[in-house]
Amino acid sequence: MASSGGSTTAVGDIEEDASQLLFPKEFENAETLLNSEVHMLLEHRKQQNESAEDEQELSEVFMKTLNYTARFSRFKNRETIASVRSVEGRFEDEELQQILDDIQTKRSFQY
Repeated sequence: MASSGGSTTAVGDIEEDASQLLFPKEFENAETLLNSEVHMLLEHRKQQNESAEDEQELSEVFMKTLNYTARFSRFKNRETIASVRSVEGRFEDEELQQILDDIQTKRSFQY
């Protein structure tokens, strides 16, 4: 069976294909990362590479992913990212939206 750009692997009766969001069983309970967390990890890897004696050229995919996460990361420092994770699940979606709306209203009065 042909796929649209991604590699596929048959597992049991299900064919894995990340481009179609068909993932292996191991991903069922996996935690996701925020763009900010991915950016922090990639930036750390880039810094490790730059400080290594035999610096390797980073792949085009790595650099594109790093640039993407830099552009779409909402949180820029480790403490803020940790704070976001610590409040995750503490509020229902509607309650959290109300808090965010209140913050936005208060911020608009500051400008």
